[in-house]
Amino acid sequence: MYTVKTPWFVKLLYPKLLWNKARGGKRIFVTFDDGPIPIVTPFVLNILKKHDAKATFFCIGDNIKKHPELFEEVKNGGHAIGNHTFNHLKGWVTDDRKYLDNFLQCDQMVHSNLFRPPYGRVKRSQIRLLRKAKPELQIVMWDVLSGDFDQQLSPGDCLKNVLKYTRPGSIIVFHDSLKAFDRLEYVLPRAMEEWAGRGYSFDVLG
Repeated sequence: MYTVKTPWFVKLLYPKLLWNKARGGKRIFVTFDDGPIPIVTPFVLNILKKHDAKATFFCIGDNIKKHPELFEEVKNGGHAIGNHTFNHLKGWVTDDRKYLDNFLQCDQMVHSNLFRPPYGRVKRSQIRLLRKAKPELQIVMWDVLSGDFDQQLSPGDCLKNVLKYTRPGSIIVFHDSLKAFDRLEYVLPRAMEEWAGRGYSFDVLG
């Protein structure tokens, strides 16, 4: 179960995590989780390039290890890189020390101050450990979850949800993964066209 728009009370429970950026202006922050992956990540990069847009990629360390050339392509495109753990661990069911070690294993590859917990699930004790290990760390969540990973969600409804809830300062989550590709392939180019038409610019986190 998930919500497209992050409820306000959830943000209050974790006020020191980043849920959205300043609402002034016309900037939005498109992010991608779980890559880099062949076929999907190059597709994303091509769509972003078409719009002269920059995004933030929260990468899985194991996928970087498997596809180093794609990781370099993402970096060379001027996009921001974030840590998404080495093995896509779910914090709520993972031992704290194991979680930290997995984060640090990925950190050796991404060298980033940005971190997004897989599934958005991280314990307060894990947050404390992460920040002790890396005081400058910014833990990034979102205020718009595309649902592109949901294989029961039609591409059309996925697009409607994203466009409905995006506003200035929104952090929007997509996934450059094979599981999400059926929806991502439909939604991303159309959303980018619509956002550009509304006058939004696309910026990186950091």
